Amino acid sequence: MNREEKNEVVLELQGQMQEFGNFYIADTSSLSVEQINNIRRKCFEGDIVMKVAKNSLIRKAIEGLDGDASEIYEALKGSSSLLFSKTANAPAKLIKALRKTSDKPVLKAAFIDSSVYVGDDQLNNLVSLKSREELIGDIIGLLQSPAKNVLSALQSGGNKIAGIVKTLQEREG
Repeated sequence: MNREEKNEVVLELQGQMQEFGNFYIADTSSLSVEQINNIRRKCFEGDIVMKVAKNSLIRKAIEGLDGDASEIYEALKGSSSLLFSKTANAPAKLIKALRKTSDKPVLKAAFIDSSVYVGDDQLNNLVSLKSREELIGDIIGLLQSPAKNVLSALQSGGNKIAGIVKTLQEREG
């Protein structure tokens, strides 16, 4: 691979890192071609983009990101596969599901909305992250709850007021 091709790979990786905002680095070494193809299929089904690149090129791509992601550099050893996703926890869920039948892939590091997670021990934390859509749904639910309570109180209060008015009218009439 010549310098120009390497620069193209680095620019492509940087573009995906910026586009998706989330990426995982996993160790998929020693997996068979069949297992890798299975991972790629599951990635496709889960709207996850999988790329394999040299650690030096991944490092150069990360260096071009906004913010400090230097903690990830220590994880760039051995074979590395990148998993890109718009949903922050989707790759973590995929890795966890795949680990039920194999000891790989192993999470090396993750970059989620400018936060860095290093090590396979972070997998459960990443799985429990809520997606942007889940957070928005929670906020909407919280905002709707007081409004529903007020409407409910007004409706039940309105029925009581109407009943009192009717009772008073009947007494006068």
